[in-house]
Amino acid sequence: MTGVNFLVNIALFGIVGAVMAAALIGLLLVLSGRSKEAPAGLRVGFAAVSVLLLVAVPALAAAATLSGGGGFWAGFATAACVAAAVLAVNVLMLPMVARRQAAVSGGGVPAAPRPSLPVLAVGLLLCLLLGLLCAGAAALVV
Repeated sequence: MTGVNFLVNIALFGIVGAVMAAALIGLLLVLSGRSKEAPAGLRVGFAAVSVLLLVAVPALAAAATLSGGGGFWAGFATAACVAAAVLAVNVLMLPMVARRQAAVSGGGVPAAPRPSLPVLAVGLLLCLLLGLLCAGAAALVV
């Protein structure tokens, strides 16, 4: 039964994290589209909320897995998969952000940016490290 909880936690928290990240990016695009340059406070605020989202949702997923009877490694895998889902949404929305930024700044529309393989590998490594951090914090709390 623990395996089912593990997969349900990944799906549930992954979808919630992905939707929240997409909504946050969309809100930033709308708010920054009203002026040529977004205020520094707005950018810092959105960066802080993004980091909080990237840490809180995987930590909650790891805590739910651990409290459901899963071990540390199941919590780690859950947190890492949820962080990867949030990262995937950010990577998939990158072309939209680039087009919107080009439209606001008045420049030409750039070709769709594609992250290179080393950039994606670093992102995966960060997801694994974040999974380890969140599972460790959840193990201390639960």
